[in-house]
Amino acid sequence: MRNIGAPELIILGIILIALFGWKKLPDMARSLGRSARIFKSEVDEMKKDGKTPADAGSEASRTTVPGDVVAPDPTRDAPPAPSPRHDGPTA
Repeated sequence: MRNIGAPELIILGIILIALFGWKKLPDMARSLGRSARIFKSEVDEMKKDGKTPADAGSEASRTTVPGDVVAPDPTRDAPPAPSPRHDGPTA
């Protein structure tokens, strides 16, 4: 794989300016920086707790945050399936 050089960065910058506009780019860069900072602090906090990102992902899928809407499990409160009818001896 080739390294990204100055010509590629210039072309990428022109494309970004064309897509999002000159005034939106600083706000987008600031937002991206904040997101990266939050992500880094969360990863550092997981390292302190001794969890790997895979453990956190499986745990996050099992826990809920107050206010989250959880879909009910249709098999949990369902009535038992009817047993096959047996009207008499079969020959």
